[in-house]
Amino acid sequence: MLLPLAEARERVLGSLEPLSTERLPLADARGRVLGAEVVAPGDVPSFPNSAMDGYALRAEDTIGAPVVLEVLGTVLAGQAPNVPVTPGGAVRIMTGAPLPAGADAVCMVELTEPAGPDRVRIARAVPPGEHVRWPGDDLRAGQVVLRAGEVLNPASLGVLASIGVREVEVVRRPLVGVWSTGDELSEDPGPLAVGRIRDSNRPALLARLAADDFATLDLGILRDDEAVVARALREAAERCDALVTSGGVSVGDRDVVRLVLDEVSGGEMAWMQVAIKPAKPFGFGRLGSRRIPLFGLPGNPVSSLVSYELFVRPALRRLAGHARVDRPVLAGVTEEPLPRRPDGKVHFLRVTCRIRADGTLGVRSAGGQASHQLHGMAAAQGLAVVPDGTGLPAGAPVSVLLVEADDLPGPGLTESLGVPDLASAGSGGGPRR
Repeated sequence: MLLPLAEARERVLGSLEPLSTERLPLADARGRVLGAEVVAPGDVPSFPNSAMDGYALRAEDTIGAPVVLEVLGTVLAGQAPNVPVTPGGAVRIMTGAPLPAGADAVCMVELTEPAGPDRVRIARAVPPGEHVRWPGDDLRAGQVVLRAGEVLNPASLGVLASIGVREVEVVRRPLVGVWSTGDELSEDPGPLAVGRIRDSNRPALLARLAADDFATLDLGILRDDEAVVARALREAAERCDALVTSGGVSVGDRDVVRLVLDEVSGGEMAWMQVAIKPAKPFGFGRLGSRRIPLFGLPGNPVSSLVSYELFVRPALRRLAGHARVDRPVLAGVTEEPLPRRPDGKVHFLRVTCRIRADGTLGVRSAGGQASHQLHGMAAAQGLAVVPDGTGLPAGAPVSVLLVEADDLPGPGLTESLGVPDLASAGSGGGPRR
């Protein structure tokens, strides 16, 4: 009996909890999930300072501008002011420098000009507070800066650095062991003997895991020997936080891995037939004293990668503490028919995607859709979700699970903003550099 995708995913994701936490230096924490909230120990900025190069002054002295003020001194970033601003005076100030006592505004240098020795002309009136960064403008002492569960991006790491944090508590990144099994597999680059095939699943899965920021352990190829497979499974279950294998999960398969997994898991492996294509067969269970999750993926290379997207990646992101476990799903429009046959399953077709001039997502087939045709998967940016039926005509709306979002072709930034090509702007027709 076919199991609905949502139910199969719930069987997997519903049993998983985030891993324990660890402390890391900020330099190693990008992309990790915060394990505990962080509170600002003081105001940021901690002192009033200038947002511009210019002149610190009293706003009331600029009423009726243009006016000429006496230049009393200069203060640079990193220096303490050594002269206050008195009526009719101004202090030359650089961006980030502390605001001198008596000043309540900064006139940017573009609105000034020299008016003689130690004199500056202010071109227009400056309102109080202009171009001044006051204490606490960004963060107040005691304010929650980041909450547990937030993903640490480069900007949030900068925020932590700004309040003096050097190490941060994060959810551990799962270590994922990946292996292939079967006497038919080869890693030899030379000519293949009859009946042998090259192992593509393990390299592809290891690369996919690494691209998604999971730690990996390459467990190699295991031959069809029950004792060898059982020993490798037990050892890996003590070293890793999750295990991934491919092949031997279809109905009727009685290969060594399936037999050993049933034994090592204590009969807790669930062998499912999910109502999707590709990637219908799928196995899931818990192993070892730590009950780490094991994912049994189909052997066909496309099925293996689709199964990874629908089950393995979301599960590992849950272990890593992420609240959002799936990739983005965008609304697209088919630019050609996407045919299929009714079979009671949801099909995930490999598609190329492009951002069109009107901002919509154009979708086309990436090529061969058979589960062994890995080349089409390599060309795809997404998986089009096509419900049971005869497929979709050209111009139909379609949901697309983006797998390679960074590879989406489309208008360049300058074209999207409606400005000239920045690479040639101001070149005067000369050579582009």
